[in-house]
Amino acid sequence: MDHFKNVYDIKLKPRMLRGLIEEHFPEETQPTRIRYELSKIAFLIRTHKLLSESANDSMEKKLVDSWKSAVDEWVVRVSSLVSSNMPDKCWTGICLLGLTCQECNYDRFLASYSVWFNKLYLHIQQSSESQFVKVASCHSISDLLTRLEKLPNGKKDGSSLAGKLIQPLLKLLNEDNSEAEGAAHLFCTILNSFPASVRQYLDSAEATIASKLLSGKCSENMMKKLVYCLALLPKAKGDEESWCLMMQKILLLINSNLNDRFQGLEEENKVTEAVRALVPPGKDPPPPLGDHMLLGEAVDDAAKRSERLTTSSISMLIFCCSTMLTSSYPVRVNVPIRPLLALVDRMLMVDGSVPHSLSPFMTVMQQQSACVELPVLHLYSLELLAAIIEGMHSQLLPHGAFILRLVKQFFKRCALPELRRKLYSITKLLLLFMGAGVALPLAEVVVDNACADLNPVADENGCTTSSPTLKAASLVPMQSRRKRKHGATLGSSEGQLEITGLGMGVSKNHPASPISLKIAALEALETLLTV
Repeated sequence: MDHFKNVYDIKLKPRMLRGLIEEHFPEETQPTRIRYELSKIAFLIRTHKLLSESANDSMEKKLVDSWKSAVDEWVVRVSSLVSSNMPDKCWTGICLLGLTCQECNYDRFLASYSVWFNKLYLHIQQSSESQFVKVASCHSISDLLTRLEKLPNGKKDGSSLAGKLIQPLLKLLNEDNSEAEGAAHLFCTILNSFPASVRQYLDSAEATIASKLLSGKCSENMMKKLVYCLALLPKAKGDEESWCLMMQKILLLINSNLNDRFQGLEEENKVTEAVRALVPPGKDPPPPLGDHMLLGEAVDDAAKRSERLTTSSISMLIFCCSTMLTSSYPVRVNVPIRPLLALVDRMLMVDGSVPHSLSPFMTVMQQQSACVELPVLHLYSLELLAAIIEGMHSQLLPHGAFILRLVKQFFKRCALPELRRKLYSITKLLLLFMGAGVALPLAEVVVDNACADLNPVADENGCTTSSPTLKAASLVPMQSRRKRKHGATLGSSEGQLEITGLGMGVSKNHPASPISLKIAALEALETLLTV
């Protein structure tokens, strides 16, 4: 009948923890159902801080000992599950050990992390272990290393432990199952927390990751994890040369594979311009990304076109460049802005039309195939442009005119709502990071296109344009300071516009723009007016 004061009473914590153990942890010979309630157990542990043992001087020694005893019992039962020969019990114990690494107090973690690491490492090493046990082990070791990095003296021990993992992880990355995804997750953690441990395995790591990424056999989620690994690899050495070399290798591989993709759709000068920006005349190109015997064509190697990358692989390589530009790096680097912008320009200027001089060399099927892939490449190109602006800020001022021309031209060509949304977000980034200097050149293109997307009218070709009257009316505040108190009649040659509750005109004979596109247009207008 010794009641608790309330839900925050410390006395409640050891009792709750023992209750969880009694209710959910089976005896050695009994099957376990705890795996079905892992999320509930994790929620209770985290919400009530049941493993924190956060004692203070005012607490009775009896209560401190009771809580410590309860956590001891928890650790013993979890360790027993980890060592179980039954895969479901072992998997459950590994998941709970990862939770324990996150939630236990500093002293307990410091005293136990080495033992816990060895228990988990054993499951990664054993080839006979089930896939889901290995994946869980990778995630729990990731939790352990993330916590270890935060300790005052954790760097040295963490690098030593992480070094043991590199070769087993590279072996797992070569697998074609879920083990590779767990290995990629843990490898990213190591590169973020203890990058120096990868230094002696750097070449084999690059070859393994690149080979897996460019195989075209991975899920999108797996490819993004591999891209993140590849983007973080230069951290292993942590110098400017490593970062620039990785960026150069990736850009060359993208451009060489675009040669086939865009053959017959672009003029030769675009190809030459993009490659010259990467490898100036008289200089040798770097070695190909990873193992060139596995990864398809090198620069200007037309004999290996049959091994060209899939569109998803090229897109992921572009995403890798974006990740490198927006991720932290230990030293300042000289970013190759011209080659990056040349690549963006090259991809955005291809719209599927065939230049007259190249039409004899392009079949309809080739053109159709290219047009199917273009929207994806355009989207990732815009993501790369956004990353360049976000990563470089005011350093882009010397290239401002080029970027503005690029944005204006693509606004004229682009009709897909998703791409136009991304363009509006890029105009916002330009205004925010490059200041009022770009506001005047951007004003007309933002207003014109916002009017078109907020008030669509179908022309004779079925294309979406803005009402001429409304566009002119929208530009009045920017062209004249005179206040006009009389109203204006809004109309169009294709049909009278209806004024909605939001004050937007919607044509009766053309579907309205998606609401997400209208929001993006309004946000760009708002940013323009603010700046």
